[in-house]
Amino acid sequence: QVQLAESGGGSVQAGESLTISCLASGYTNRRYCMGWFRRAPGKERERVATLNWDGTTSYGDSAKDRFTIFKDSVKNTLYLQMNKLKPDDTAMYTCAAKFSFEPLMISSGGICYGGGDQYWGQGTQVTVSS
Repeated sequence: QVQLAESGGGSVQAGESLTISCLASGYTNRRYCMGWFRRAPGKERERVATLNWDGTTSYGDSAKDRFTIFKDSVKNTLYLQMNKLKPDDTAMYTCAAKFSFEPLMISSGGICYGGGDQYWGQGTQVTVSS
């Protein structure tokens, strides 16, 4: 059974950095397409960053030049390194993933597609104070 478990959220000051993690289990020997989404109170869910099994990455406008998505395949863990954090970055950050034996791709909008079930983690809260 595929499971995604986020960690690393917390409270930081504006301008500081924070790296959050997503441990993925139960998808042995399959291609993956994984990403981070966030939802702030009163706002719609926003796609932050996406990483495909072939190394392709895609970033939402809010993440470009400040955030980096990467994966440690040995640890089966997806990371989001966030620099120069702003109060507007305050949100619940959720890990999402698709796993498949077939090729997976990232759409022009940064969404994974190509088959396989969609999985979601429970989220980790990031709070940035000014």
